[in-house]
Amino acid sequence: MSSEEIFPLVDSEGNVVGSATRKECHSGSMLMHPVVHLHVMKEGGWLYLQQRSMTKDIQPGKWDTAVGGHVDYGESVDDALRREAREELGIAGFEPVKLKPYVFRSTRECELINPYYVYVGEDMDLTPDPGEISAARFWHVNEIIENLHNNVFTPNFEQEFESLIKQYLK
Repeated sequence: MSSEEIFPLVDSEGNVVGSATRKECHSGSMLMHPVVHLHVMKEGGWLYLQQRSMTKDIQPGKWDTAVGGHVDYGESVDDALRREAREELGIAGFEPVKLKPYVFRSTRECELINPYYVYVGEDMDLTPDPGEISAARFWHVNEIIENLHNNVFTPNFEQEFESLIKQYLK
């Protein structure tokens, strides 16, 4: 992960309108760039979360979506989702369900989040990349709810989770 990595800049519809470096995008410029998230779920209200590495420049040490990452310049959102899932959890060959994209703003950045979810069986082997993820495990929805707004999760995970639970968790 280099501060000189090139990200596409997009409008609120996801159309590419330019490019900028990671450093430029994360410097408070509010240049909107696309991101992918994959929620990995099991029946019965279980959601797999990753604890972000302490070396991350945004929200280090916080629990977050199972898979998340930036779309590289010239890469499709679908290709980025599959690349990130392979890199972060070692999973491939899945059919994700796309959720409605939304804009997330923090004090440092502006992202167009492209969220997806997938249900996995007990036999799915999830292998977190130790360079990207400090820890990972399935959390029950009730445990997540008990820990919301207590500085445990990233702010965008909390926002996305509240929408996800209303519509998609069984």
